[in-house]
Amino acid sequence: MNAPDAPAPTAADRPAHVASPAHVASPAHASDELRAALSEARLHAPVTGGAADADVRIGPLAPADARQLARLIRTGTKRTLKTARALREICAGHRIELPGLRVRQGRITLGPVRVEDAARLARVLGADQPGAARPAPPAGADAAFVGALLGHAFPEATGGGALSVSVREEAPGLLDLGAIDARTARRLVRALRF
Repeated sequence: MNAPDAPAPTAADRPAHVASPAHVASPAHASDELRAALSEARLHAPVTGGAADADVRIGPLAPADARQLARLIRTGTKRTLKTARALREICAGHRIELPGLRVRQGRITLGPVRVEDAARLARVLGADQPGAARPAPPAGADAAFVGALLGHAFPEATGGGALSVSVREEAPGLLDLGAIDARTARRLVRALRF
């Protein structure tokens, strides 16, 4: 006679993973992570890490491995890079310069921006629309005012995405705009289109 079917074990029924002492002592070094990723992708390149991974180097790659690594990087970042390019293009269409726009660690960093460009971005995002909580930035507005205005207009235009905006003490004509994830950047592109 067959035993009745037992319910499948749940996460609560399974024992917790116990890390080995080597893993408890220190987190993985960047060089170890890179070496493992290259190995998983079947790419052959020597990886060396300096003291405490202050400097990680990839040794010479065969041309085929270099091409494969380039393909993997492009594939892994394709959507984010495409979003960054679209954001750069739509901002240029509005005459908003974002010279520091970069993709870093899967996020889009907007970077330093002139106060005039930040004010234009705030206006395009609806800061001067009737019923907006704050008035439109006046010509020649100071960085703190424009930063606050942009910080307020950004989440309203993107449906909740937050943007870090800080005033540069040493350069009063510039604001530093923080990084946003690709999803928020896509919503920003949509907001700038309409």
